[in-house]
Amino acid sequence: MFFFTLFKVLHILAGFTALAVFWIPIVTKKGGKAHSRIGWVYVASMAIVAISAWFMGMWRIGFDPDGTVESVAFAWFLIFIAILSSATAWYGLRVLRFKNRKTGHRQWGDLLFPAVLLISGICISLYGASIGFTLLTWFPLIGILLGASQLLYWLRPPAKKMHWWMEHLGGMLGCCIATITAFTVFGAPRLLGVSAVHPIVWFIPTIVLVPVIAGFSAYYRRKFNQTKQM
Repeated sequence: MFFFTLFKVLHILAGFTALAVFWIPIVTKKGGKAHSRIGWVYVASMAIVAISAWFMGMWRIGFDPDGTVESVAFAWFLIFIAILSSATAWYGLRVLRFKNRKTGHRQWGDLLFPAVLLISGICISLYGASIGFTLLTWFPLIGILLGASQLLYWLRPPAKKMHWWMEHLGGMLGCCIATITAFTVFGAPRLLGVSAVHPIVWFIPTIVLVPVIAGFSAYYRRKFNQTKQM
């Protein structure tokens, strides 16, 4: 129990840090000091969140004597969110590392994360369907789509100008979706008295942030095209 409590405290502290700073790299100058430094604070916080979430989820599944079907389902959700956040954050960082590539990318570490995200999304979705947990059945589709798109990006030669910029933006905002979703699922019921299985609790971060990702991508695509023409 000591280690569970320790990881829980670390999870809460790191989660609130991530929630407090995630918006700063979005609104500050891209590539500037604030963007880079606060971005690393966010990534470090999310690494702690993911590791602690994985540990707490596995403990509830394997060692909690009072675990119910619902609590086990939420433990799997916690593990899936850990995979989703770590995979998208890793992807957002690694596309910068290989921004000048001209061919398909085959490094196993970069292919492993999206593959795990894709496979875990499928497995969690099937598990949710088997126990009749509708939200756990459908929410992992986000991870399935992201995992598949990341694999395709790595395996194919880049086809668009400033491809790495768009993928970095999508990866880090995808991590933000995981961050806010976890907060709404586990925090909103306690703070607002809303049911943790209400669809709006699970999907509102995705509903809000996906258009933000699309808007930012369209804005920068137009900007880069204008620069090219000049």
